[in-house]
Amino acid sequence: MAAASSSTILVSLRSSLISNPNPKPDPSFSLPFPTCQKPLPNRLSTSRRRVSPEDNRSSPSLLPYTQTDAAAADDSPQLIADCWRQLNGEDDWEGLIDPFHPLLRSELIRYGEMAQSCYDAFDFNPFSKYCGSCRFSRRDFFSRLSFSSPQIGYTVSRYLYATSNINLPNFFKKSRWPRVWSKNANWIGYVAVSDDDTTRRLGRRDIAVSWRGTVTRLEWISDLMDFLRPVSQDKIPCPDLSVKAESGFLDLYTDKDENCQFCKLSARDQILSEIKKLINQYPNEELSITITGHSLGSALAILSAYDIAETGVNLTLDGRVIPVCVFSFAGPRVGNIAFKERAEWLGVKVLRVVNVHDVVPKAPGVVFNEGTPLVIMKAACGLPWSYSHVGVKLVLDHSKSPFLKHDADLASAHNLEVHLHLLAGYHGKGKKFELAIERDRALVNKSSDFLKDEYMIPPYWWQEQHKGMIMSEHGCWMQPDRPVLE
Repeated sequence: MAAASSSTILVSLRSSLISNPNPKPDPSFSLPFPTCQKPLPNRLSTSRRRVSPEDNRSSPSLLPYTQTDAAAADDSPQLIADCWRQLNGEDDWEGLIDPFHPLLRSELIRYGEMAQSCYDAFDFNPFSKYCGSCRFSRRDFFSRLSFSSPQIGYTVSRYLYATSNINLPNFFKKSRWPRVWSKNANWIGYVAVSDDDTTRRLGRRDIAVSWRGTVTRLEWISDLMDFLRPVSQDKIPCPDLSVKAESGFLDLYTDKDENCQFCKLSARDQILSEIKKLINQYPNEELSITITGHSLGSALAILSAYDIAETGVNLTLDGRVIPVCVFSFAGPRVGNIAFKERAEWLGVKVLRVVNVHDVVPKAPGVVFNEGTPLVIMKAACGLPWSYSHVGVKLVLDHSKSPFLKHDADLASAHNLEVHLHLLAGYHGKGKKFELAIERDRALVNKSSDFLKDEYMIPPYWWQEQHKGMIMSEHGCWMQPDRPVLE
């Protein structure tokens, strides 16, 4: 997400965009996916979608958390299989956050590592001719990354690419190469599906989507476009024109470029078609759709989860509703209160993990937000800067960790690895920070300088070996060619 201070050109661009916040929808567009026609909830009400008993089968209750049971619960695959619906928010995580249940901790860290993989695999080296792409092929994606977990247990089925139709001068380009793999597209995440062993452990076949956070300059520009516009203007088939989302997020999610090999389809079309394909591939299995992301990736995760439910992609041919869950890390607000209520009424479950010292989750909507009295929010609902968070919040505090410095900068407070470190030691509100799992604290300093110096971990130590250079058979250092980009 963008910092509070921005350059003059960004402010000028934002002002010009705000002057026309409501472009007209394209009447020629026809949606390639079935529209799920549902009655509208009352705007600014707390109504939720009604589901039939067949939609959600009853789940056994999770074992109550105790310190003596924590280690056993972490190692109990059968418990995850029996209670995955509760872990994915069937009851809005009631009783699982305070005190913090160890199984929820392990699941949050697991999906957080999947979000972190989007940063670790992204090529943002300006001297690389593949700048803006993923460094690995999807077939060996997880095997090429160093995870805390020994086996991630998923197979990447599709990479996701995004573009933005913002017309900016060339100095916003990052690559030093005159010919790059794509002038318009950026790799922004992936869709993956659990393998057979992991499916048995989780109790369902999990379709996971991971979105990358803000890295490129165009993405920072999109973060600044914080005025709201109706989602229906961006081909999302919502019948309620009062349901609005942040313009920059909508642009990255729905823009496409017919002349770009990787963005002929928008990120939206890519994810919806892939999820629909995977659902058809496993017609007789228990399925879940779990979406994760950090920062901008969190916003795209919530937006895509809402879109999946609104469009009806999570409905099987025999009428079952596949649960849609979002594990959000350090995410900003995405839409207005009508967006929040529509998403929750459709059954989208969102658990937001935030650091109390992080400024990103407090924006946009600094003045009008979920903390504003309801009567004022009703009056301000039509304003382009009236926002509301979606879902349940899990609040962390980096000042509680004895491993971290006290003088953190804004970037360190927002860092994803810091959030995962805090999850490893969080036990509930007001409880002492104590690491409950063996997660390497050195990971905190992968892309920050936040660990205390006494631990002797160098800051910003994560980098590609030799910055991607290899020695050729002739003894010369060179950049290797990669397989054909997918």
